[in-house]
Amino acid sequence: MKKKDVRLKGQLKMYMRWPLIMTVLLIAMNIWMYRIDRQAAGMMSVFVIIYAAIVGILYFHNRSLILADMIQFSTQYKGIQNTLLRELAIPYAILMEDGRIVWKNDRFEEEFCGRRRERYLNKLIPEIGRSVFPGDEENAELEIQHNGRDYQVHLSKVSMEGFSETEDVLHIPRDKEFFVVIYMTDVTELNANLREIDNQRMIAGLIYIDNYDEIMDSVEEVRQSLLVALIDRKINKYINDADGLVKKMEKDKYFIVIKKEAYQKFEADRFSLLEDVKQVNIGNARSATLSIGLGVNTSTYAQSYDYARMAIDLALARGGDQAVVKDCHGLKYYGGKKEQTSKNTRVKARVKAEALREFIVAKDQIFVMGHRLADADSLGACMGIYRAAKELGKKAHVVLEEVSNSIRPLYDEILDSSAYESDIFLTPDRALDRINENSMVVVVDTNKPPMTECPELLKQSKTIAVLDHHRQGSMVIENAVLSYVEPYSSSTCEMVAEVLQYIVDDLRIPSVEADCLYAGIMIDTRNFMNRTGVRTFEAAAFLRRCGADITRVRKMFRDDMESYRAKAETVRMAEVYRSEYAIAECPGDIDSPTVLGAQAANELLDISGIKASFVLTIYNGRIYLSARSIDEVNVQIIAEKLGGGGHINAAGAQFDHTDVQEAIRRLKETIDRMIEAGDI
Repeated sequence: MKKKDVRLKGQLKMYMRWPLIMTVLLIAMNIWMYRIDRQAAGMMSVFVIIYAAIVGILYFHNRSLILADMIQFSTQYKGIQNTLLRELAIPYAILMEDGRIVWKNDRFEEEFCGRRRERYLNKLIPEIGRSVFPGDEENAELEIQHNGRDYQVHLSKVSMEGFSETEDVLHIPRDKEFFVVIYMTDVTELNANLREIDNQRMIAGLIYIDNYDEIMDSVEEVRQSLLVALIDRKINKYINDADGLVKKMEKDKYFIVIKKEAYQKFEADRFSLLEDVKQVNIGNARSATLSIGLGVNTSTYAQSYDYARMAIDLALARGGDQAVVKDCHGLKYYGGKKEQTSKNTRVKARVKAEALREFIVAKDQIFVMGHRLADADSLGACMGIYRAAKELGKKAHVVLEEVSNSIRPLYDEILDSSAYESDIFLTPDRALDRINENSMVVVVDTNKPPMTECPELLKQSKTIAVLDHHRQGSMVIENAVLSYVEPYSSSTCEMVAEVLQYIVDDLRIPSVEADCLYAGIMIDTRNFMNRTGVRTFEAAAFLRRCGADITRVRKMFRDDMESYRAKAETVRMAEVYRSEYAIAECPGDIDSPTVLGAQAANELLDISGIKASFVLTIYNGRIYLSARSIDEVNVQIIAEKLGGGGHINAAGAQFDHTDVQEAIRRLKETIDRMIEAGDI
């Protein structure tokens, strides 16, 4: 290469030419001075010649030396860059698109490699595989833990287009001409400080004594103040031990403020206060039970209090004796292992009946619907609300899509009666065509929108009422103008029978409708053996006075021989899991297998030593689970873990597949986890 081929470029070239430009200017000035003073100009010419000679020598003679110095500086500068990058305090590495490490600095090697000489990053850090690499976007972030430290990982995609054309050492396919640059920030101390701040966040809560009036009535008057003082002491000690504050608002209501770290302690001991209060006994016939509501992970204290109120309302609606925690992500439940004792007073039923009458009177037509695959309780409750609407002079329809064999006798009896209109029963599609702005929808025997006969009907109506005896969960019917949910009632038919006695004076129910309501109570209570109370028998007596025929109802619900054999086979093939839980599969090739599965689950409870029974049935491409217990196990919280719900001793769930073994495996895993956690 010739010397003249090597030349400076850019700003450095211009900088080096400044002396030459200055020489030209001096010569021009010297010529101009000859016109003014030749002697002075001659003297200046001498200095200009000397200056030009020095500039020429420095520029042309030292040019190669300057180039050499520049090259040496560039080399040293690049070395400094490499040294700084290699000694950078942040772990830094360059990867190929398949995760192979091309280059890494000392900090990366020290913290993640050690003595290991792995070529691929996912062998060193399993959390960082190709799945987390940036795709179409240029950057990606994630957080990992390694050797007890927290790291914020930053991944950047650096394009190297044309790399293979200019690089002779390494060839990369054209569609993969890029590197992935990764650097990590140690955020252990930051996360620790954030957790500390989060743990100091205040949480509002409410504590109610569920059965205050009942426990006061069960103890002598002179001991009532002592009983209240002992309960107060339990609550105050539990909260004060966690550095919280307690303020008694009413005789049976408390407002509490705790730190989040205290809530975590409560969560760890499964809110042991619920059980501690039950141990208070000074001769009272009934144990006191609490409901606790907390609002966590909120941005303001006001929102925390609002969440706490929602949580306590839900805890009471689910029967009490439990803690409900609400945050922006959902709900958590603790306790609730025992059934709440029903109240003998009908004040609430009367208030709800009056409210329901006002809503019905204000509307032109009423649509009543229960849950899918309606049973006797659902149909009976629908007919009860239908009768209330008719007595108030309103047009009413029952929304029913599929008629199962369990309700076929009642359904046929209604259709055969000339006392009913031909359109008393509507399919969901026909109901959607008829509904208008002046319509009301009444939902019975369920409080979950997806479980209703027609969820779309709820979206079309602005006036919705809910009457149900199942415990509420996180998924409820929103914007209901009337919600009457009593978990301690034996059935929805019992609730509707009570409402009917107050909604219209001197009401006389036709015998066929009385049969429907009576059948609903009878089926849900297993012939008045489960979940029955004083009000259950009072409702049955009212229906008997209205003409319900016990013998006729019993004949309607007798099994045929094939169904009886299938039920017997289900019981015979049942598996006893953990010596206490019966699990069985019911044949799906018979009529109404879900009803038969529920009956088989009830039969399994008659076996000594069985605390809970679970029967799975395949029907219409899905698996239906029927769960039953007597009093020792809360099957409702088990069903909730599987996506279902129900009562403490009667619950169900559904699986969107037909693999029974997979469903049984999930059921067993759920039981195991809940036993280990102390939930059951």
